[in-house]
Amino acid sequence: MKRNEFIKSSGLLGAGLLLKDLSFAHSFESFPVVRVPLEKRKFHSRAVEAAISSFQKNVPNKELGWLFGNCLPNTLDTTVDFEMVNGQPDTYVITGDIDAMWLRDSTAQVWPYLQFIKEDAELKQLIAGVINRQTKCVLKDPYANAFYKDEHKISEWKSDLTKMQPGIHERKWEIDSLCYPIRLAYNYWKQTNDTTPFDKHWKDAIKATLQTFREQQRKVNHGPYSFQRTTAWATDGVPLGGFGYPIKPVGLICSMFRPSDDATVFPFLVPSNFFAVVSLQQAAIMVKQVSKDDALASQLKALSDEVARALQQHAAINHPQYGKIYAYEVNGFGSYNLMDDANVPSLLSLPYLNAVKNTDPVYINTRRMLLSNNNPFFFKGRAAEGIGGPHAGMDMIWPLSIIMRALTSRDEQEIKTCISMLRKTHGDTGFMHESFHKDDSAKFTRKWFAWANTIFGELLWEVYKTKPHLLV
Repeated sequence: MKRNEFIKSSGLLGAGLLLKDLSFAHSFESFPVVRVPLEKRKFHSRAVEAAISSFQKNVPNKELGWLFGNCLPNTLDTTVDFEMVNGQPDTYVITGDIDAMWLRDSTAQVWPYLQFIKEDAELKQLIAGVINRQTKCVLKDPYANAFYKDEHKISEWKSDLTKMQPGIHERKWEIDSLCYPIRLAYNYWKQTNDTTPFDKHWKDAIKATLQTFREQQRKVNHGPYSFQRTTAWATDGVPLGGFGYPIKPVGLICSMFRPSDDATVFPFLVPSNFFAVVSLQQAAIMVKQVSKDDALASQLKALSDEVARALQQHAAINHPQYGKIYAYEVNGFGSYNLMDDANVPSLLSLPYLNAVKNTDPVYINTRRMLLSNNNPFFFKGRAAEGIGGPHAGMDMIWPLSIIMRALTSRDEQEIKTCISMLRKTHGDTGFMHESFHKDDSAKFTRKWFAWANTIFGELLWEVYKTKPHLLV
């Protein structure tokens, strides 16, 4: 279907729901209403709705206004399950079309709403509930990446060769799974000064995070975690008895899986170690100021410093074309993997995570390599250009990578181009997706993927506030 034909169409599949009776917004007559009907939305935020109204009123490009109104609230509309449990807020957040809560995705999905919580007490409570739920998850199993609300639910992956237990959807060890809850907690605290979620249980989860990171430095042995899966999909399994390929213990932390949930090649995943440095620093500050535990704070800070030094020594290589750049994965023996994956943390996303500045010369060199054919997972076609990864296969671009390219860019024309690509590649749905084919955005994966939707809203709102002329 051509874009102009789509605009005139009265039927549309969006966000995993087939809306049979489409109405039309008064100021967007050309675009069908694909957002979940009001009575079916999971959560309503006055502040988010005000942001949508402001954007749509003041941005001349009506298609962008329509996309913003669909995407920014998608997490609230469709994925949150909020309730009070023992007098405390509890928020379970599914990813979209998978009924499980990832520690990573749940933070990323609500992250763009942090800037609105001072204006919306109910939204603040919802995010406090996410922090409380994440604490429960980490205490249940710090090596797991995804959980169910039902503590007794048995996973489809119950036969994985690892220490599976009821209530866990998947047990893939990923460094970022323990970083994202700290990112959310720290920035919630900074926004609100509210320390209510940061009780003894939260502090215990921080202790578990510290212990897990130390175990996965593998200074003495492999540690307690291993993972194998009976599958023909190579990126779903871990070699050598489920412990991965050998590393030389240099102070970095092993991650058996990437934030894409694909297995690493070399266990020292560089962007995730950068993320760990930031997260450990933030945890140290909170433990010192909120929990008043100087000893634990010192341990967190010491590990952060150790990983930072190891990154300085082992994360960068000299490239014959680009000079000094960051590798995606290393093993401490001198081997490295040059690529990037769209999922965050990625090398491209390091400034977004406050791990490096976007003016850092090594990052600039790395960025040039990542956005070129020297990155094996950079794809350029008739529809767009961007980074993908093994998870969705060759020639599949992830909108996340285009969004992250814009959020980390210093070039206004690049930002404008990224927004234009995203506007043209929603596959005639009004929503973002996991990935789309470089030559045809109608060929996409995951019609309901809330992280991509909400972070696209984050990008548009950031540009609206700081560079509104780019949205004309």
